[in-house]
Amino acid sequence: MTEFVTITIGRPARKAPGVAVIFCGPDLQMGRQARALDVGATVQRAATAAGFKGEPRSTLNLIAPAGTELDRLLVVGVGKAADLERRDWLNLGGIVAAALDKAPSAIVHLERPDGRKLAAEAAADFALGMRLRSYRFDDFKTGPGEEDKRGKPTAVHIDVADVAKVRKAWGAAAAVGDGVQLARDVVNLPANVLGPVEFAAEARKLEKLGVKVEIMTEPQLKKLGMRALLGVAQGSARPPRLAVMRWQGAAAKQAPVAFVGKGVVFDSGGISLKPGGGMQDMKGDMAGAAAVLGVMKALAGRKAKANVVGVIGLVENMPDGLAQRPGDIVTAMTGRTIEIINTDAEGRLVLADAIAYTEERFKPRLIVDLATLTGSVIMALGHHYAGLFANDDKLARALTAAGEATGERVWRLPLDKAYDKQIDSKFANVKNAGGRDAGAITAAQFLQRFVGDTPWAHLDIAGTGFGSPQTDTNRSWASGYGVMLLDRLVADGHEKRKRG
Repeated sequence: MTEFVTITIGRPARKAPGVAVIFCGPDLQMGRQARALDVGATVQRAATAAGFKGEPRSTLNLIAPAGTELDRLLVVGVGKAADLERRDWLNLGGIVAAALDKAPSAIVHLERPDGRKLAAEAAADFALGMRLRSYRFDDFKTGPGEEDKRGKPTAVHIDVADVAKVRKAWGAAAAVGDGVQLARDVVNLPANVLGPVEFAAEARKLEKLGVKVEIMTEPQLKKLGMRALLGVAQGSARPPRLAVMRWQGAAAKQAPVAFVGKGVVFDSGGISLKPGGGMQDMKGDMAGAAAVLGVMKALAGRKAKANVVGVIGLVENMPDGLAQRPGDIVTAMTGRTIEIINTDAEGRLVLADAIAYTEERFKPRLIVDLATLTGSVIMALGHHYAGLFANDDKLARALTAAGEATGERVWRLPLDKAYDKQIDSKFANVKNAGGRDAGAITAAQFLQRFVGDTPWAHLDIAGTGFGSPQTDTNRSWASGYGVMLLDRLVADGHEKRKRG
């Protein structure tokens, strides 16, 4: 992983950088810092020539502007400043990072063009947007010339009115950035490098941040009765793992928030083998577990004042002579029996045991699971929203609000007994696939049978976890989707002191 920016909050100590960045609204309205550069006439002339009017997301590049010692002046349009939301500053950070284009150094005069105070959290989100946009996964590109292609990171100084407050807010935002980048890294890694054991080792590294980590091996999982999870793993030479991560940021008696992730490090489909075309993307079938890993790092990094548990089931789904077959029946940890109709409907088997274990052991105040579970949700929502299913309206509203705030949006889809007919089995309590119709819904209906009375939400991130459209803040195949969403869910609803 390479970052193409390094960020400092505050003016550079000595020589002014080669690129200056300023912001403007309609009619080239500028803030105090921008006006102090005395470039108004130069900008006006260039804007007239280029038809630049300060519209949202627009940029104007001035090379060696007259009357200055700058190499370049970048003018960024924000539209009507009154319409700006906190999420807009995150995206503006990404736009600026892209426009800097490997400049050696830059100073960003970060302010609202209308003269109103810019919140410290919004300024920190701008810096986070810059950092996330600068992420590149190039670990496996070696040989002559690769270092030259990468270039050196741009040294960015962000000039703000209240340096102390923004530095404090940036400390928390940077921790969230660490979590997003960790999630991207593990999703981007090839499956021959990241198996269940190696993924569990990544979880173990969080102990350095104060996270308590337990790694459960195959004998322990058998003792717990996790035959649904183990059935997925039995066709692989690589043993399964269950990683349990606990962050204790509040009183010990406070029930935790729980996040559960599907961690299928590679999904061949098993005996129900997937088509060969695009199968390489199935190294990302652990994006749900990656999001849980990432958010645990984020929460620990910013010392969240909440108790949070992260549980990830880590397996590989392969089709060897020991693999489970269509028609097999397995017994989950709850004692429910499951008829295997399709071995490629494996993620829900992993989650069934992981969710049941989490609920039974930790008695959490709520559970949110994340999984790249179905192609059906992509057919319904494309790549811009994750599918949200919930047995609790309050939790569904909280996730929707967190999604709107962070840009990691969710769309609620139904849970309804009418769909249960599709997963009723002649031979077991339930079958693991309900056919092509409403596939994302029947998968959620399946999972609901392994949840008790705890408020629960299922996020199907098949369309958003990897391979989704590139955005202002991501140019990577892996998006890191879910880390900012879950962090905001905790921050806004479950911390003693709310952030931002």
